[in-house]
Amino acid sequence: MYRVLHVFDHSLPLHSGYAFRSRAILREQAARGWTTLQVTGAKQGSGAQRSEDVDGLTFHRTPPGRLMGLPWLGQLDVVRGLRRRLEELIEAHRPQLLHAHSPALNGLAALGAAKRARLPVVYEVRAFWEDAAVDLGTTSTGSLRYRLTRAMETHVVRKVEQVVCICDGLRDDLLERGLPADKVRVVGNAVDVSTFTFRAPRDEALAARLRLGDGPVLGFIGSFYAYEGIDLLLRALPRIAVTHPGVRALLVGGGPRESALHDLARELGVADRVSFTGRVPHSEVSSYATLVDAFVFARQAIRLTDLVTPLKPLEAMAQGVLVVASDVGGHRELIRDRETGFLFRAGDVAALASTVVDALGDPARCERVRLAGRRFVETERSWPTTTATYADVYADALRAAGAVAPDGVA
Repeated sequence: MYRVLHVFDHSLPLHSGYAFRSRAILREQAARGWTTLQVTGAKQGSGAQRSEDVDGLTFHRTPPGRLMGLPWLGQLDVVRGLRRRLEELIEAHRPQLLHAHSPALNGLAALGAAKRARLPVVYEVRAFWEDAAVDLGTTSTGSLRYRLTRAMETHVVRKVEQVVCICDGLRDDLLERGLPADKVRVVGNAVDVSTFTFRAPRDEALAARLRLGDGPVLGFIGSFYAYEGIDLLLRALPRIAVTHPGVRALLVGGGPRESALHDLARELGVADRVSFTGRVPHSEVSSYATLVDAFVFARQAIRLTDLVTPLKPLEAMAQGVLVVASDVGGHRELIRDRETGFLFRAGDVAALASTVVDALGDPARCERVRLAGRRFVETERSWPTTTATYADVYADALRAAGAVAPDGVA
């Protein structure tokens, strides 16, 4: 059976799609009888803590260095500190291979530690972090920082034995950089279907507290980043209200755009139609989902959203809630238009509004789409199905490094 040392940027108890994917991978590999160790870099923010038990998993931590937070030098310090921590863990636990996950800083640290121990490295690309930085406004496309980050990613994927991507968009980009096709595999985002109740009863007490009325309720649960296009949903509400006078928007979460969205709702005169809940405990998210008739994922068409698939549409399908989403590349990988969900032209308020009205207008079709969405995640996007690919990835990584895969790997 495999013994794998995973290298993460951050993990539970921090809540993010990144952390939830990591937890799912570790649980599925444990279920296969594999031994996993897991370490996070200094950006976890754990101080001097050396390890932490969270949700049945032990995460080894990397203390921050003295240069943490400084431009450029801080990044080098993150790599140097993580490499030292990896060398300690390799010496103590003797893994067969290292599995480093985005960003490329983790890949650099893993390559350094693995070279000394003569171990193969698998690198998992979850997003191109330079593109995320563009949306956050911390850099611009083509800037020196952007080009250096991209070059670092390219260096890592060329040096490691095997590469994993979370979607076809990322894989296609890496193939365009010259990576051989047999070196790059996709292990897509997925859900633990057993944790989602299909068409769970509406939480009437919560609906009354939020004053949602008769609806329909259009929902978004997640982080309020500009690329999520939540402003488009607010702008579409008056158009939707012509057909559905009781329409409400339920926005659960927070983030950089939260204040601007409050201001926009007031400017548009739709503040009475929008419920901002702020961030809620993860254990309560499912109750809010029972209030939603359709989740609206209006992601803007930028490089990041065209290349990367999100988790939220899959979670919505698992719960039997309609999905209405923009036609960016990341959504098109997950949603079959008018079969498992509904797609509209990205950035187009009128198209968003008309698609919502169309989606809600035929109850019989709504039910067919909900059922098809649930079947899709059960058969194609469950964690046991997607993570099975790691067995081949690890075997090929060991083979490329001149090692032999263990017998009895499942």
